[in-house]
Amino acid sequence: MQYIMTFVWAFILVQMVNFVLMSLGGGHDLNLDFASIMGVVFGALAVIVAALIPNEPIPQHHEH
Repeated sequence: MQYIMTFVWAFILVQMVNFVLMSLGGGHDLNLDFASIMGVVFGALAVIVAALIPNEPIPQHHEH
């Protein structure tokens, strides 16, 4: 489920960035194909980076 939500959020955020940049650029047509591809790419990169980060346990500090 976490992978699905990662791709959903990446897709939504890239579409928002696409809309804002196209609006600021003079009102050009939205390039939905390119934004969709970039959403999948950024989602895949997020999954890969998350897999590369080690899951080390947090050390417990004991008071004596």
